[in-house]
Amino acid sequence: MSYPKIESIRIKGFRSLADIKLEQLPNAAVMIGANGSGKSNFMRFFDLLSWMLRSRKLQEFIHKQGGADDQLFGGSKRTSVIDAGLGMRTESGLNEYRFTLAYAHPDRFVFTDEKYRFSKAGLGTEASWKYLGSSHTEANILEERDTVTTANVIVSLLNNCAVYQFHNTSDFSNFNKRWDADDSNFLRSDGGNLAAVLHRLEQEDIKRYELICNQINRVLPMFDRFAIEESYGKVSLRWKAKWTEKTFGAHLTSDGSLRFFALVTLLNLPPEMLGGVVLLDEPELGLHPAAVNLIGSMVKSVAEERQVIVATQSPLFVDSFSLDEILVLEMREGRTELRQLERDDYRNWLEGDDSFTAGELWQKNLLGGRP
Repeated sequence: MSYPKIESIRIKGFRSLADIKLEQLPNAAVMIGANGSGKSNFMRFFDLLSWMLRSRKLQEFIHKQGGADDQLFGGSKRTSVIDAGLGMRTESGLNEYRFTLAYAHPDRFVFTDEKYRFSKAGLGTEASWKYLGSSHTEANILEERDTVTTANVIVSLLNNCAVYQFHNTSDFSNFNKRWDADDSNFLRSDGGNLAAVLHRLEQEDIKRYELICNQINRVLPMFDRFAIEESYGKVSLRWKAKWTEKTFGAHLTSDGSLRFFALVTLLNLPPEMLGGVVLLDEPELGLHPAAVNLIGSMVKSVAEERQVIVATQSPLFVDSFSLDEILVLEMREGRTELRQLERDDYRNWLEGDDSFTAGELWQKNLLGGRP
């Protein structure tokens, strides 16, 4: 089965993304750059799409993110609109979606343009746009998805774009809470329902569950298996170590191990439990180098079927990818600039007796993306 993928994207006016454009986005896209270069803003744009197209909650998302003024490049006095467009490729052709959000009082957005179209593969011509009106406050394309295939493809892909960030492993994080066992259809973006997902896999897909345990054991030799039991409809994250019958809860597990549990589970989920595009925000945080290498190889494997976009600060993680899969982000006078790399431009560095890896080229500042 061939899944839809984002082929191109244009964002103007969203936070530091004053005007960026990507063409031929690879299945595995790895964003590198210094702190504050705009990687997180790129990720937040996909959060905006997900809220906007999942349940008509654009205004709620804007409110939670500090208001409309905070979402505009330089604020509403400098930038009054967000313009965005995405091209999504399927075997049948190209699905395109564009919209414009204009600043309005009191500190909110309204659509001044929204449209989509489908251009069939092989025809060599572009189709006409289907316009969805203006002055509305939530996306009108949701009303089209039940009757128009193109609208359904666009909404289905973009409303499931989850940005996964497993950084919060504190005593008060969701990892440490008892969770509803039935909340197991997908892994939540913070990994809070990890126990419920693992419990489901153990009951319904034992081979995949055992694969996850074996992959974890490659990096954590003392790990034996998870020990998750349901009680009154709730589950807690626990695991058993080798050479002992004692089990350990999340509160007795290192931060890096918890993140590794979540990442390995996510990247080995069955296709129906993954979103259309998987976005990972600094997955290497707190991981041993061996774990970073393993996660990199898993991302490559998932990207054979699903599109994966990763923001990273790790040269070791970058080493798992080719240069044409790397996107370099740099901040220039308050605006994010983005470059796609071409392997041929670095051939002399990549070949020969003194060849370098992609991560080494980044560390030597030959790719850019450093402070």
